[in-house]
Amino acid sequence: MTSYVFAPPPQAAVAVKGTSALFPARRVYCIGRNYAAHAIEMGHDPNREPPFFFLKTPDALLPTGRTFPYPPGTSDLHYEIEMVVALGKGGRDVPEAEALDLVFGYGVGIDFTRRDLQAEAKKLARPWEIGKAFDHAAPCGPIAPASEIGHPARGAVTLDVNGERRQTGDLDQMIWKTPEMIAYLSRYFELAAGDLIFSGTPSGVGAVVKGDTLEGRVEGVGEIVVTVG
Repeated sequence: MTSYVFAPPPQAAVAVKGTSALFPARRVYCIGRNYAAHAIEMGHDPNREPPFFFLKTPDALLPTGRTFPYPPGTSDLHYEIEMVVALGKGGRDVPEAEALDLVFGYGVGIDFTRRDLQAEAKKLARPWEIGKAFDHAAPCGPIAPASEIGHPARGAVTLDVNGERRQTGDLDQMIWKTPEMIAYLSRYFELAAGDLIFSGTPSGVGAVVKGDTLEGRVEGVGEIVVTVG
């Protein structure tokens, strides 16, 4: 019998919509600048360049309806609403035509970012983890199984802060589509069941403060509600 020097942490997981089951999370991949308008607002060329990814830790996942604790070390905390792709199978060097076979379902997430710390890291040519991979930085709503909703390729992506619309986009505006993201990632990582992919955010990102309530939606997928505390 395996013996640990202390009790291992609980398995990070996301609810599955309409059931009591949980989706066990393995890795959390996030694609950067996957909507042209967001690339422009961040000061980058919107033309189709090779995709790039960063990671968040699975224990950064936060269920919908929970309070998100404002993180330390920042005065410029930004929201980014995103569709989340949940893999139920894995593989390496997955052909694009077969990539959707790996998908278990889809959810709605928020990529919280300590923008001031991310900007400082960029300026110093350092990794982004301090700006992206902090505690509770990846709220995620329930996963809707693809067997029920299909594979969304279009649909409104929105986020409201205190009832005011801040982000509006559409899944068909993604530069790199879901099959392309999966195929590309599988060239550099062995993907596995439990992997989550945050698929990028439309334009309109901005700062929030303590007390703000965020309501995000992806048409045909679901929603997420988070209060900054």
